[in-house]
Amino acid sequence: MKNILLFVIFLMTSITFAQTVRFDGVIQDEQKNPLEMANIMAVNNGTKAMDSYGITNDKGKFQLTLKPNTSYMVKVSYLGMKSKEIAISTNTENIVQNIVMDGAGIELEGVEIVREMPVSIKGDTIVYNADSFKSGTEKKLEDVLKKLPGVEVNADGEIEVEGKKVSKLMVEGKDFFDGDTKLGVKNIPADAIDKIQVLRNYNEVGALKGLENDQDNVAMNIKLKEGKKNFWFGDATAGIGVAELDSRYIINPKLFYYSPKYSINLITNFNNIGELPLTAQDYFKFTGGFKNMMKKGGSNFNVSSNDIGISLLRNNRAKEIETKFGATNFAYSVTKAWNISGFGILSTSKTDLETKSQTTILDSGDQQKRDESTHQKNNLGLFKLSSTYKPNDKFQFDYDILTKLSKQDEDTELLREAVENNVTSIETIFTNKKQNPTSINQNLSLYYTQSDKNIFAFEMQHLYQDENPFYNANLRTLPFDLSGYITDPKQNRNDLNQDRFVKTNKLDAKLDYYYMVTPKSNINITLGNTYSYQDFNSHIFQMLDNGDRNDLNDPENNNQVNYNFNDTFLGFHYKILSGKFTLTPGVSLHSYSMTNTQLGTDYSQSFTKVLPDFFALYQIKKSETLTYNFSLSNDFTDINQLAAGYVLSDYSSLFRGNRFLENATSQVHSLRYFKYNMFNFENIFANATYTKKVDAIKTKADFDGINQSSVPYNSNLADETFSGMGSYGRSFLKNYKASAVASFNWSKFNNIQNNALATTESFTQSYTVRASTNYKNFPNLEVGYNALINQYSGSTYYTDKPFARLDYYFWNSFSFVSEYEFYHYYNTDKTVDNEYDFLSASLIYQNKDSKWEYKIAATNLLNTRYLNDDSFSQFSTRVSQYTVQPRYIIFSMKYNL
Repeated sequence: MKNILLFVIFLMTSITFAQTVRFDGVIQDEQKNPLEMANIMAVNNGTKAMDSYGITNDKGKFQLTLKPNTSYMVKVSYLGMKSKEIAISTNTENIVQNIVMDGAGIELEGVEIVREMPVSIKGDTIVYNADSFKSGTEKKLEDVLKKLPGVEVNADGEIEVEGKKVSKLMVEGKDFFDGDTKLGVKNIPADAIDKIQVLRNYNEVGALKGLENDQDNVAMNIKLKEGKKNFWFGDATAGIGVAELDSRYIINPKLFYYSPKYSINLITNFNNIGELPLTAQDYFKFTGGFKNMMKKGGSNFNVSSNDIGISLLRNNRAKEIETKFGATNFAYSVTKAWNISGFGILSTSKTDLETKSQTTILDSGDQQKRDESTHQKNNLGLFKLSSTYKPNDKFQFDYDILTKLSKQDEDTELLREAVENNVTSIETIFTNKKQNPTSINQNLSLYYTQSDKNIFAFEMQHLYQDENPFYNANLRTLPFDLSGYITDPKQNRNDLNQDRFVKTNKLDAKLDYYYMVTPKSNINITLGNTYSYQDFNSHIFQMLDNGDRNDLNDPENNNQVNYNFNDTFLGFHYKILSGKFTLTPGVSLHSYSMTNTQLGTDYSQSFTKVLPDFFALYQIKKSETLTYNFSLSNDFTDINQLAAGYVLSDYSSLFRGNRFLENATSQVHSLRYFKYNMFNFENIFANATYTKKVDAIKTKADFDGINQSSVPYNSNLADETFSGMGSYGRSFLKNYKASAVASFNWSKFNNIQNNALATTESFTQSYTVRASTNYKNFPNLEVGYNALINQYSGSTYYTDKPFARLDYYFWNSFSFVSEYEFYHYYNTDKTVDNEYDFLSASLIYQNKDSKWEYKIAATNLLNTRYLNDDSFSQFSTRVSQYTVQPRYIIFSMKYNL
């Protein structure tokens, strides 16, 4: 079947090349200067359809592919010039003709033509006409975005444009769940989308645009069709199905309303087919639009999470998942100057995991094999309220508050087989993990433009975080010698428990002053402060067989720690545009003070440090840039690594902090090249980043077989990381798209393992090639291949993954979509060698004028049961095999509003 489809695509390509006429030339102004990014399209006089379109390159060159023996009206537009129309007739020979645009004209005429163009550019904005790329099988925003030149959507629902991650998603200019792209790409209906606007060099604060380096900031705005404005739209889906042993269901209503005054979005999803609108991973990395306001400061003080290793897998990476999800988002213009918005998200999921793994200690070669059966319950909540007051162009006041709540519970039964010094031991271990963290993040910002030369910006952010992870391990063999622990032989099992309570209050504040020296240069002076206060309390106790509690009250088994961190800094940056160069040298002066209180004493540190940074941009051409970034920063640990009492990481890992830890210094160099040619939609992107961390905080680990005890220490060693990525993509003849992506990450770490210096390295490589078609009246095929190589100290693992996707819209009513992935997972000596594949398919029927849609979908048709994975830490490697959901078939009906 696959060979037949490839032959069909090849035949269609051959026919397309054989039966076309090329029309090319140069578009110029009246002085014969080439016009870059002029829009040109050819409208078939007989069918009134647009047969071809193009955008000129930096030399003003265009190229259109037309049908032979056909008459056309060629329309040309360029911003600020009068639009032009010329008539041409083709025969069987190529046509070469230059076009001269007239002088200044009415811009409205240009807009009229721009609206018909599949792709157009206006300043920093790229506009895609969605209907020009739809074939009929698209159901969600994600399906449309994947067909746009220069746009990619990854497995996590993140959008990338021109190699840059889209940081904010909007609909009709209003934030969609504060810019979270995953909820947007998975839920916004494709048939509601009119235009997709990509906003490059984006800055949320208009007063700061151009003052800062916004080259990596990209936002996306979805423009709705006229029939979707001022009306409720959306859809409601309900479906039932069967798997091997049980039934399946999905209920998925979605409603949207947009008007100039307000907007409301409502998304719900109840299912047991593994469809997770928001995973636990998404929840914990969800920023709610909060930015890293201290990135110019030169200090890295990040509050780490006290999660206890609850498994965070994607939706299809589990044996069973049942989900209940609800989310609402609103925006309301109270007055012309005042806008409020917010969202609420609630998610409940029950997950069953089944995993087989093998962990190998790098130094000794000792191994641990585990068969785990895990049941999780996750209750997640996100709530945000935002307010923006902007009475005029000179003043803006923003306030945001984001609350994150969760309740997680995980029970695991595992069979452990340990091979230590060639001696094998087997036992069953039961663990329980619970955590109910709460965090409240508030942001207040004021922006004031005193004059054209003087601009002030004040930003303040407060984080309150309350964490209470609990860990329990019930096992036969106690892995550690803990003071006060009862090891009476009458005790059948060891029931080990730990309570932990961590509270954080962190306040960041900074005042920026910008002075415009010239229209192309400005000075930025920053006065800032970071203050953090943390409490850390933990206690280990034992539950005896008779139900009594044995508290391990020795100081080494307990923590009661307070930690204060303060960083006051003064920064200076000078930005200048000179020809094709943008340069921003900078420096910041820091005064640090830290105090941790534990064991009845205080330990304090204070010092000053000067930290330079530098930014350079070379604008080779309008759509071709080379960027260099350098920064020197101080990296500080938070309270988690300072608490000197024991902390259970898991049943075989014991950690204790070091109150005398100092900071590390990181130097980061990054180089980025970007080129985007709208002439043939060629997209070239490459970047490389080198990081060297000097005087890093490292770990001293002692292994007793597979059991690990570790403590951090101040080292004079350096860790290094070198990563890079390169991609090339382009479109051919309007209906073909191809790309190639390569990425790598090399890391080198130094630690002390069993009192000996250990250097470990990892090298990860990924290579992907893909090609796809985009016809409206023929089957469309995407084929590709991905090679993943994970090379660790002493081990190398390979994954070969060819993949294909077929979609076909036919008879004006039917949509067929099928996806196939094949995996070959193996290591160098073939001690691990697995092959598995996945096939899914769906058939949709919807009459052209009907609001009802009927769908039958089958997932995991080949009934593959396991997937493989591998991972690397600085002391061990792990290979895993985990169970995935079985084959199931769902029949569903959807009603479109």
